[in-house]
Amino acid sequence: MVFTDFGNKLSQHSGILQLMDDIAKPLPGNVVAHPLGGGNPARVPEVERAYRAELEDILRDGDRFEDVLAHYDSPQGRVEFLETAAAFLRKEYGWPISMENIALTNGSQSAMFYLFNLFSGTCNGSKRTLLFPLMPEYIGYADQGIEEGTFVSVPSLVEYFDDRTFKYRMDLECVADYLASHPEVGAMCVSRPTNPSGNVLTDSEIHGLSELAHEYSIPLIIDNAYGLPFPDIVFTEDAEPVWNEDIILSMSLSKIGLPSIRTGIVIAKKEIISAVGNMNAIAALATGSMGPVLAGNLLSSGRLTELASSVVRPFYEEKAMKAAAWIRKYFDGTDFYIHRPEGSIFLWLYLPSLSIPTLEFYSVLMREGVVTVPGEYFFFGSDDVKHHPHYDKCLRINYSGDAYLTEDGIRIIADKYREYSL
Repeated sequence: MVFTDFGNKLSQHSGILQLMDDIAKPLPGNVVAHPLGGGNPARVPEVERAYRAELEDILRDGDRFEDVLAHYDSPQGRVEFLETAAAFLRKEYGWPISMENIALTNGSQSAMFYLFNLFSGTCNGSKRTLLFPLMPEYIGYADQGIEEGTFVSVPSLVEYFDDRTFKYRMDLECVADYLASHPEVGAMCVSRPTNPSGNVLTDSEIHGLSELAHEYSIPLIIDNAYGLPFPDIVFTEDAEPVWNEDIILSMSLSKIGLPSIRTGIVIAKKEIISAVGNMNAIAALATGSMGPVLAGNLLSSGRLTELASSVVRPFYEEKAMKAAAWIRKYFDGTDFYIHRPEGSIFLWLYLPSLSIPTLEFYSVLMREGVVTVPGEYFFFGSDDVKHHPHYDKCLRINYSGDAYLTEDGIRIIADKYREYSL
């Protein structure tokens, strides 16, 4: 079988493939599974009840349910939801947008694939690149470029604290210097909160990147899958939602209870939204209807953001604090650090004394039934990031699942770390 370069690029083994396989594939029957990998959100009962009520209303409303199932939406997305989202964002934040500034996609992963390849790759005979200003970054970005060698990155700075925590800091001066000497950069991208570390870029850092985007006439893509106003899994105060015509803001319904329905939301200048809609038509005909239908009334009534701030954020913040406490308990006496938990559904564990790369340590843990995600997959782009001291010493831990399994999984990781320490 002979595949094209495109086919080989997208069908090869990747970190995101391993991550998603680990979510769905069962472990051998003789081990207890501790699912601390993947990015599957928790089931939050109050959120589920809200969606159930919406669905029950739809089912009672004549043939509305059948009508939703039986018709394609537009390639840009369900018109009613686009109008609702635009009205909400105008009212809530004063953003000067209309439905022409919003497009839906079949999940934010699809949105990123579209956007990354709109702005990186061959352009008029030369190659454009995509810059990631804070590395490590989301595993699902690493292999999305259609062409090889179009992703570049700037390694993060690290600030350590006395309480066994640390925080990644963006080197904005280095980012500015890179842009000044690399006119081939076509766009920048950050996630906020950052996946995998749970780092939240401050408002000043985001404004600094936005100013650079404006100066160099390139878009700043902000992946807001865990951010405000929904699902609002942000535990810091310095993280206001921001949008202007230099920014492409990507949002999602996945982390506020609808991961399987796959609804991504892109907010950008009209020319970019038109391009995303056109790409939807070619790649998928249209976007799915059920997510926008279930969430539309909740968004317009304010219930969705109320659930985010009063239910979803406290739910995950409590889980994060418990998981961090378990790490401190079981890793006591070892050399370890946790990235300060500022948001998302992950803890990022740095193991300086690990005697083997985390790719190997991941396999050791899998044999014990503990599923994690090894850190190497989150360092991509420029070769410099492979020299980062955290490159092969970190694990991403999803703390959103069953509390007992999470605690026991952390205990097993700590025991194995002692066994595989220098």
